[in-house]
Amino acid sequence: MTTITAPKIHVEKVQQSRVDTVDWDNLPFGKIFSDHMFVSDYKDGEWSNDRIVPFGHFTMHPASMVLHYGQAIFEGMKASKLADGTPALLSPGDHAKRINNSARRLLMAEFPEDRFVEAVSQLVSLDRDWIPPAEGSALYLRPYMFATDEFIGVRPSETYRFCIFTAPVGPYYAKPVRLVVEQEFVRAVPGGTGEAKAAGNYAAALLPAQLAQKKGFDQVVWMGGPNMTQVQEVGTMNIFFVIDGEIITPATDGAILKGITRKNFITILRDQGHTVTERTITIDEIVAAHDAGKLEEMFGSGTAAVVSHVSELQYKDKLMTLPAVEDRKIGPALKKYIDGVRTGTVEDKFGWIVKL
Repeated sequence: MTTITAPKIHVEKVQQSRVDTVDWDNLPFGKIFSDHMFVSDYKDGEWSNDRIVPFGHFTMHPASMVLHYGQAIFEGMKASKLADGTPALLSPGDHAKRINNSARRLLMAEFPEDRFVEAVSQLVSLDRDWIPPAEGSALYLRPYMFATDEFIGVRPSETYRFCIFTAPVGPYYAKPVRLVVEQEFVRAVPGGTGEAKAAGNYAAALLPAQLAQKKGFDQVVWMGGPNMTQVQEVGTMNIFFVIDGEIITPATDGAILKGITRKNFITILRDQGHTVTERTITIDEIVAAHDAGKLEEMFGSGTAAVVSHVSELQYKDKLMTLPAVEDRKIGPALKKYIDGVRTGTVEDKFGWIVKL
């Protein structure tokens, strides 16, 4: 039997850490970056030169294919500390698998899953002092990959760069959000790239989100199917409904991202004996449930926010107000469970935590 050993990661540390300059009480999302980043390059059919280096700029050729044809994918993860101070990751293997699913859809090079987990582990271990201490905060991890061929022509790139950087973040989407059902623009359709975390998906979502914000809403509910009646996602998150005790989330049909937080929620809920249904759900069903007093909860699920409660939902001329968050059971309990697993105060019975 042949044993394949992952190449060693070369580490170049910063001369002076910037961690002492951080205001831990003021952590705007995505604006403060840690000391180091991981980089690996793909050429001639293989990944090489795995390295952790000081966080800094890249140089890029004007004809880099990512700038013209959009071969760019990413993941979002979090690192936290257990109660004893041990750094920990939640489900890193699932993120390694999903970035490769995205790579296959965009015809990009796959990055070996064991090297992905090792790179994340070493990077977080090195920058463990950047993990924020406050409850609900975390060290956000951004693994991503982009095409680097210096060529103008519509074909897959033959070279890629895979990177990971980290950023300390405070609680995200702390307040319940107001949503409007999007009736003109679509996020994705079956057969498209909705199931991939492709950069272009997010670029296309910016205009509808901005238009919604100008109307006083925080985000949009994405629709699909015949006559734009099937609920898909909310903003950049998967969506859950609690209707008369039943927990419903749209089935992943190729247009909906297979969220890892979504997957974890379904596992937790079914383990606790709740009925969770993955199926097509229409906006008319949501309206009918609201009018009957049976729409108990609506919340988004994702890595950044974990749970994002919905307070109001606008559909055409109808504004629906949902029960107060303090009266809800499912969404708050799920967030408490995930946060507890991350800190070690809740048993990791599913083996999601990787200690560093």
